[in-house]
Amino acid sequence: MTHAIRVNQTGGPEELTWTAVEVGAPEAGEVRLRHTAIGLNFIDVYFRTGTYPAPLPFTPGLEGAGVVEAVGEGVSDLAEGDRVAYAAQPLGAYAQARLLPADKLVKLPESIDDRTAAAMMLKGMTAQYLLHSTAPVKAGDTILFHAAAGGVGLIACQWARHLGATVIGTVGSEEKAELARTHGCDHPIVYTRENFVERVTELTDGCGVDVVYDSVGQATFEGSLDCLKMRGTLALFGQSSGKVSAFDPSQLSAKGSLYLTRPTLFHYTADRQSLDHCAGELFKVMATGVVGADINQEYALADAAVAHTDLESRRTTGASVLIP
Repeated sequence: MTHAIRVNQTGGPEELTWTAVEVGAPEAGEVRLRHTAIGLNFIDVYFRTGTYPAPLPFTPGLEGAGVVEAVGEGVSDLAEGDRVAYAAQPLGAYAQARLLPADKLVKLPESIDDRTAAAMMLKGMTAQYLLHSTAPVKAGDTILFHAAAGGVGLIACQWARHLGATVIGTVGSEEKAELARTHGCDHPIVYTRENFVERVTELTDGCGVDVVYDSVGQATFEGSLDCLKMRGTLALFGQSSGKVSAFDPSQLSAKGSLYLTRPTLFHYTADRQSLDHCAGELFKVMATGVVGADINQEYALADAAVAHTDLESRRTTGASVLIP
């Protein structure tokens, strides 16, 4: 019998229940995928709590890797036995097996194992679109990346440093500061004991940074704006501390004609060409050693509630995977 994690009502980690499910055969354009590893991401918490609404009941999760078990009519570019990975809607990754549109999957190179793929697809492609499309980083830029010791942060620090940027990052402890430093963060700021705005001002001689990449949201939003140089960009791509309150857009003018965007990965991989480009760029930097996966936590899929508790309590670093 196939099992999956189900959410019958929104709430805390205790709402993640291990449940027997029927998967069935793939319809036209679909594949049946047997998961070998599943990615854990903060967006999963947003869906579980209802911050991002989803029809109840549902199986959470947007990222995984595994083996194609069957293909539906019209699927010609995938076959039974292919190793694939994805970071895409619809929800449903927290399952031993699932059905998924074939056009959401990418084949894995032999050089990338399933656990690494499950840990890297969403986070790695997020880093790719942020650094290359949302606010492109070039040599000589100075950036601020919040949660620099997190899953996206560690990848982004390595990648941005490779692009020639000076990387400033916020972290919650000295241990995380050292982790970020070893992954390309030039100046880790421990926000629990330092004012990150004052420290950024000091590090940039009062000029500010070109871009702030902020997945924290409410707790950092105002400070992030204050860290930007004139005509700088704030890319607000998450809200782990809560939703940002409404604000007067004239603040953007008053603080230096700033740019503000609220991007999401799925708008940057909405068509096949964009998905292939984003994943291809990620696979390239992984293959050349520019970016590596730090899988620092591994949980059984049935223990997803423990994984969510650790994630929300900021007890995790780097990437975490769930094993079916």
